[in-house]
Amino acid sequence: MSGLNIKNNEYVHENPNPNPPPSGRKKKDNNLLRLLNSKKVAPYIFVFPFILSFTVLTLYPTIQAFIMSFQRILPGQVEFIGLQNYERIFNQTFYKALANSTMFMLLTVVILVTIPIILAILLDSNLVKSKTFFRSALFIPALTSIVVAGVIFRLVFSESDQAIANQIIGFFGFDPVRWQFTAWSGMFLMVGMAAWRWMGVNVLYFLAGLQSIPKELYESAEMDGANLFHKFKHVTLPFLQPIIIFVTTISIIGGFRVFEESYVIWQGNSPGNIGLTLVGLLYQEGIQQNDMGFGAAIGVVLLILIFLVSMIYLLVTGAFKRGDE
Repeated sequence: MSGLNIKNNEYVHENPNPNPPPSGRKKKDNNLLRLLNSKKVAPYIFVFPFILSFTVLTLYPTIQAFIMSFQRILPGQVEFIGLQNYERIFNQTFYKALANSTMFMLLTVVILVTIPIILAILLDSNLVKSKTFFRSALFIPALTSIVVAGVIFRLVFSESDQAIANQIIGFFGFDPVRWQFTAWSGMFLMVGMAAWRWMGVNVLYFLAGLQSIPKELYESAEMDGANLFHKFKHVTLPFLQPIIIFVTTISIIGGFRVFEESYVIWQGNSPGNIGLTLVGLLYQEGIQQNDMGFGAAIGVVLLILIFLVSMIYLLVTGAFKRGDE
């Protein structure tokens, strides 16, 4: 008989589910789980944190900055002034900041793409031992505080004759250099600090790309008589091209957005504006001078500049076409 169990010659009634949930609630929970696990809803659940953070931290500030660029903002007073902030932008100070940022971007792109490729190839070869140690050592600068790095760079490249950099060049017979007071040496300091910080990160990018290349391709190339240069040109570079495009793009964006390297060396006041960048100009006008509308206009111009240069580079390299394929 269903629901009965014979135990010690006695009939014992068993209830397999003493507290059955209401059928309506159970059906509703199942429908909810089925909906959340469906192919139409699940993707949106996973991307929702990104959409939320992007909206709050990026999209809203960008829209607000665009609106502010048409305003004169004073304590307790906001006034729309049309294009007056944009008319004030194009002056000699802006052109100097634009030239410095462009030069910094070009130098960092060249250095932070070519040298990391060479270092990654060396680390991926059998020529280097203790590879884990060198990978960790190259990545440590990216974890170092930029403030600490700036203090060290100011001490090493001080204008004093006793500074480490001047002692080194003095050993080779060169006169001491006032590193922080000339245009070429100031750019050298900013580019050197950026290269020191991000070299290891880019090496890891390229190293990951190298390790994904099938070894059989190199073996086939050797059988066909290819030397090291041919293998690099016809095997390594084609496989690394997506990573090269990615690293170059982030280097372009980071180059135009440079601020920390200049600020920690000169505290925002470089002699003759030799270290002034677009973001530095935005900081001076928007924060130090409390002209938020003008600073927002500089930020909008910088955003448009980065977007145009990045899109032109991606179109020239055919990145969008490869994505469609």
